[in-house]
Amino acid sequence: MEAAHSMVGAGTDRRQTAHLAVKQLSHIATLPEVTLGIIDLVENPQSSARDLNALIARDPALSARILKVVNSAFYGLPRQIGSIDRAISLLGLNAVKNIAIAASLAKLFKGGSLCDRFDAKDLWSHSIAVATSARLLAREAGMKSLDEAFLAGLMHDIGIMVELQTDRVRLTQVFRDMQFDGDGHATIDFRLVERAVFGADHGDFGEALCEEWKFPRSLALACGHHHDPREAPAESRQIPWLIFVADRIATEGEGFRMDILDRAVRAEALEALGLSFAQVETVRTDLVAALDNANATLAA
Repeated sequence: MEAAHSMVGAGTDRRQTAHLAVKQLSHIATLPEVTLGIIDLVENPQSSARDLNALIARDPALSARILKVVNSAFYGLPRQIGSIDRAISLLGLNAVKNIAIAASLAKLFKGGSLCDRFDAKDLWSHSIAVATSARLLAREAGMKSLDEAFLAGLMHDIGIMVELQTDRVRLTQVFRDMQFDGDGHATIDFRLVERAVFGADHGDFGEALCEEWKFPRSLALACGHHHDPREAPAESRQIPWLIFVADRIATEGEGFRMDILDRAVRAEALEALGLSFAQVETVRTDLVAALDNANATLAA
């Protein structure tokens, strides 16, 4: 424990700790090879829709899951899409890439119950709620990539799963060291407890994992800075602020919420996104139906 405490400190130390942990995760459930291939392919400007179609066709189960998402009420397309080729032509390479990642992520949250305060299923439920809120907020803000917002929401707390796979004993210690009021709300910062036990927090671990997987920088920053968007580079704060707000809206429902001390949606966050409190209320209203669709589509 003392060694862990000695690792607490500057962000650089935490970053090194997180990257070292991710590189040593030989036993972690990883994204399917074909999904990582899809990411590489879409990031390559030389790639074509035909290349993407051929790659996805190698994994029939993933193909079926992508088509399930595309044809769900979540997308609300006017007619059924029967092929990946058609999905790509309608939605574009980037959207299909994000759907493939989302369709693969559920497998990573199968860790069972760690202790009476944590079950990976609750974290997955929370992640879907944040993703759905983020997509609705992005729509209200007029952002171009709603799928990127959704995926950032799904990914934001994945660092906790890195901790689970790295050292279950230490993560159990984190939950043991947490303190709560009579209503079950955390009274100390979850991230500070993580740093004391692991030498880094779930934001650090999530950002390191995104970098290891060669995810877009926007997703890495969503994981690393969804609690502190001001700490992200000035030109890259939109997605972290989006997840900051979506996280707070999602804590009003079920699922994991232990890492949120202040649940208020701040005016500063809305200003950064160009949103009003009235638009946040619209998102809250629309969330119930949208979440039903998302859960039906992405249930683990």
